[in-house]
Amino acid sequence: MAPFRIAGISFDHMHMGDLLRLVHDHPEAEIAALFDPDRAKMRIAAEAFGVPEDRLFTDFDACMAAGPYDMAILCAATADHAAYTERLAPHGCHVFVEKPFAASTDDARRMIAAMEGTGKQMAINWPLRWVESHVTAKRLIDEGLIGELIEVHFYDGNRGPLYHLADKVEVSPEEVERQKPDSWWYKKASGGGSLLDYLGYGATLGTWYMNGEAPLEVTCVVDETPGIEVDQHSITICRYARGLSKMETRWGTFTDPWARQPQPRCGFVFVGSDGTIASEDYADHVTVQTRARPEVHPIPADPLPEGERNAIEYVLGCIARGEPVGGPLDPALCLTAQRIVDTAAASAAQKRTLDLLP
Repeated sequence: MAPFRIAGISFDHMHMGDLLRLVHDHPEAEIAALFDPDRAKMRIAAEAFGVPEDRLFTDFDACMAAGPYDMAILCAATADHAAYTERLAPHGCHVFVEKPFAASTDDARRMIAAMEGTGKQMAINWPLRWVESHVTAKRLIDEGLIGELIEVHFYDGNRGPLYHLADKVEVSPEEVERQKPDSWWYKKASGGGSLLDYLGYGATLGTWYMNGEAPLEVTCVVDETPGIEVDQHSITICRYARGLSKMETRWGTFTDPWARQPQPRCGFVFVGSDGTIASEDYADHVTVQTRARPEVHPIPADPLPEGERNAIEYVLGCIARGEPVGGPLDPALCLTAQRIVDTAAASAAQKRTLDLLP
């Protein structure tokens, strides 16, 4: 079988390096092309993965003309996701979008519409989907361990998006402050801010845990830091028919959760009619209470099964089998979550509770 030819499109998001590493390590995939208008942004990845000079492009059309490609990995600024997807769709490749889905519900629908009729899939990757504890929590909820799921509580973030590069290489605080004025992460028009960066995680995985159910209304507040045009802290309350859930995002955690869990601890807490589950980011277990065993006790996290150990392995497997991607990668589920994010942003701006936007 010929290897999957993968093109990396835009290095705005630092996760591109992590995803290219997964492509590089996949026995049936190759990095066929890299594109970014700024050649310097591609340098580290090209050197790390041995991508030859003739596979590096600063012109999008030239990059696509050098195809065909089986899949494009899109790591552009959030506000550019829709435009890039519309440009990629005619080229007959699957599109793998690194989170967030889009800057707005309208953009998300543009992306879905662009892929319709192409015979190719779009997948939206949320890295927390590949955390063993969170996948184990989903299994336990689906098995009915805690009864009917009533509440999803989410708290997540990091010290800030400029504190780390691909492979979580750390950046000094002085360099972070130097980059802030020019970084798209801190520009509202580019889709910056902690709400767009992290609320999609809670809303998307929350919708997955809720088996697709959407909330009735949303209330959100954000911080307003002088000199910073985007939020660095948001708290969103979702009212479902069954109760309230809370989703909180934070740039400015005391430590990064993949290195050392901060307080508050990053992850999910689930409240059911017959018990509770706490699932922390990157933990090797979940903690559980049930009516039969009310004391908090650990349950080891399930190892991710072969074929679902990471996003690239999973999506390429689905493509090879001709199966649609599911769960948090499914654009239909992600659209419900995007509606939550849009409603939260509008609620914060209007400083009032809103019905879930259509």
